[in-house]
Amino acid sequence: MSRNECHSTDKCSRVLFWHVHGSWSTAFVQGRHTYLIPVTTERAPDGTVRRRGGRPTAWDWPPSAVEVKLAHLDRGDVDVAVLQRPEELELVRRHLGDGVPAVYLEHNTPKGDVPCSRHPMADRGDIPVVHVSHFNDLMWDCGSVPTTVIPHGIIDPGHRYTGELERAAVVINEPIRRWRVTGTDLLPRFAAVAGLDVFGMCVTGLARRLGLPDGRLREVGDLPQDELHTEVARRRLYLHTSRWTSLGLSLLEAMALGTPVVVLATTEAVTAVPPEAGVLATDVDALVEATASLMADPGRAAELGRSAREVALRDFALAPFLRRWDELLWEVAR
Repeated sequence: MSRNECHSTDKCSRVLFWHVHGSWSTAFVQGRHTYLIPVTTERAPDGTVRRRGGRPTAWDWPPSAVEVKLAHLDRGDVDVAVLQRPEELELVRRHLGDGVPAVYLEHNTPKGDVPCSRHPMADRGDIPVVHVSHFNDLMWDCGSVPTTVIPHGIIDPGHRYTGELERAAVVINEPIRRWRVTGTDLLPRFAAVAGLDVFGMCVTGLARRLGLPDGRLREVGDLPQDELHTEVARRRLYLHTSRWTSLGLSLLEAMALGTPVVVLATTEAVTAVPPEAGVLATDVDALVEATASLMADPGRAAELGRSAREVALRDFALAPFLRRWDELLWEVAR
């Protein structure tokens, strides 16, 4: 497999990684490397199916993002692997042998005995761990393994905010299964002051489970990324109720759209959303009050949204994200 041609004097790498997290992957493949994404015709551990949830795996991915069959790769086809699940290490070794340089990207907050949760890669000195937030780096016990933090980078979706619909956008994947983790149980308190439109995977049956009439909580479902951005920007505000998840890209994208945000002050959201960009609190009553206030004041909502966009594009720009990954990948591959 030939290396793609770089448009700079810097070295390019052939990077193997699985399409595990959609928005993160879309940002990652905007770099200068060749990205090898394992796919299968079935949902199998060694590949991602070409369509996830009925939509293409790649929204606006460049030609340098190449779908491959893992079993068809040779050791010489891969310079470095970015692992995102523990089982991927065994897959790489089974198909490519022991000599592939690798890093492990940790998207998630730890589970179990926090803050004593031991990371799956702990004490593996040959595989550094990359965290997407400083909070995750703080909370995971990675033992002696080297760790670094590369914060999210987002593609600028453009300022799309209109706020024309006096409703709140909520983006949660699997809100029924994940429940308290994503703050699903808090939604009725917000539905008392604003209609909620819930986007994401597996939202069917949510209104019934929460005992809410359809008009107070509408189950919109999973949309292609561009359509999701447009629809979120039509709502008066974005509501983020996650108690214990990593910094959600849906939150950062909503901010980049120019949408004001009302956010539970947990995990990395505390540093990602300054006061000028939205309302942040652990007091749910205060967040409910802020939601009602912004619903009644579209001018204030738009003002917060403009600031939110400035913050998102300043702190989570795509170029620094790609540059940090370039530096790490070249170091590990070398």
